Amino acid sequence: MTVTDDWWRGAAIYQVYPRSFADGNGDGIGDLAGVRARLPYLAELGIDAIWFSPWYPSPMADGGYDVADYRDIDPAFGTLADAEALITEAHALGIRIIIDIVPNHCSDQHPWFAEALRSPSARKRFWFREGRGELPPNDWQSRFGGPAWTRVPDGSWYLHLYASEQPDLNWTEPEVHEEFEDVLRFWFDRGVDGFRIDVADGLVKDPELPDVGGAAERLPYSDMDGVHEIYRAWRKIADSYPDKRIFVGEMWLPDPERFALYLRSDELHSGFNFDFLACPWEPDRLRAVIQSTVDAHAPVGAPATWVLSNHDVTRHVTRYGRSGDTGFDFADRRHGTPVDRELGTRRARAAALLTMALPGGVYVYQGEELGLWEIEDLPDELRQDPVFARTKGSDPGRDGCRIPIPWSAPFGESWLPMPAEWAGYTAEVQESRPDSMLHLYRKALALRPGDGAMEWIDLGPDVLAFRREDGFCCVVNLGCTPISLPEHESVLLASGPGAVEGEELAPDAAVWLREASA
Repeated sequence: MTVTDDWWRGAAIYQVYPRSFADGNGDGIGDLAGVRARLPYLAELGIDAIWFSPWYPSPMADGGYDVADYRDIDPAFGTLADAEALITEAHALGIRIIIDIVPNHCSDQHPWFAEALRSPSARKRFWFREGRGELPPNDWQSRFGGPAWTRVPDGSWYLHLYASEQPDLNWTEPEVHEEFEDVLRFWFDRGVDGFRIDVADGLVKDPELPDVGGAAERLPYSDMDGVHEIYRAWRKIADSYPDKRIFVGEMWLPDPERFALYLRSDELHSGFNFDFLACPWEPDRLRAVIQSTVDAHAPVGAPATWVLSNHDVTRHVTRYGRSGDTGFDFADRRHGTPVDRELGTRRARAAALLTMALPGGVYVYQGEELGLWEIEDLPDELRQDPVFARTKGSDPGRDGCRIPIPWSAPFGESWLPMPAEWAGYTAEVQESRPDSMLHLYRKALALRPGDGAMEWIDLGPDVLAFRREDGFCCVVNLGCTPISLPEHESVLLASGPGAVEGEELAPDAAVWLREASA
């Protein structure tokens, strides 16, 4: 694998949710053997790196984000030797490996927490507090619904911003810092190229634990100096390795300038752009999000990232096909809203070209290259997301975007059922169809310009158009009628059949052009 110090600035990174990507042993659960078998597929797709959602030993109370051991592989996925072989094989294909690190919380089955339950003297690694009579220590709410506190048999309470099986770690304790720095080195020494940091903005809490009016989104933990100190220490570890190792942060912050503070030159390398992901299919709002993202990243010299879907959100084929609001909000997933899937797919194809034309890095969530949609009609008894249970079903949770990938039909056993309709969307079927979503992604990933500058082109209020280097131009029509294309030498790629007719671009379509020479 060729080492490029700044490879991450314009990288295309593919997210693998291990349980749902590929099953190598036929037990219905995705595993590392399945990923290894599909590495040639990913190399042909044209991605630069794979990001793995947690592969560690876990009781799976939250899909692996409840980690019981940060230095091993869950037996359902394979072994540490399997992971090391996968890293080696991926590197041979020019693919880097990024893995999740979950430093805000661990599993209640982690040895540290088991020790804390046995011995109050071992509780300093977590947030144990006495209650207010029969009430929790404060009014904080879990992001998964319900109180953020659970009581143990001796009467004390512990903090968990997510499920009760995920006790929050106390980052005021030096031992917690030391533990995670050692975990980073453990995986870096095995060839891992970087970490995606779960809840990157939430590690340090206000030690006073004040009431906040019961609103989970107002918990007082973001942007504290201690968080930035953690990442400066981690960055020194990454920079001590001869090959470039990187950190990607997951931060749900409403202010792009606050977001960029985490991306200063001695902290994280990049962060997930949730404002873009959650933005509806509306030209004014998309233009504003793109511009504010570029503006916020410029002062710190960090590359932007662009993402349409991931393991936590409703797949964008479904979102873009809804009438009315086509954005995303955890507070209301709009589950059951009527969806025009043909419209959603057409917009998803256009959004793919928009996303891959923007400056910076791009993330592809497994299955979006097949045009998969959210599965909203799972039977309640099959749902496993703790969000569904903790909200007593008012929030359907995230299982619908975690359905296993359909490689070929018949599907076989799987831990969540694949819909019969997906038989027409398998990777095998799409391989033979030149106009399929799979081929669109391959072509776009091969042609995309990566990092660099962009310049807006004014083609009207319903159009997003901009140029990049070397005469590359992207035009996206979000209006209801065809538009005239600007002068150009050639069409590089259109979002779908019928997107370009003569010199016009159809509604809900996108095209990449080579501009006419001056």
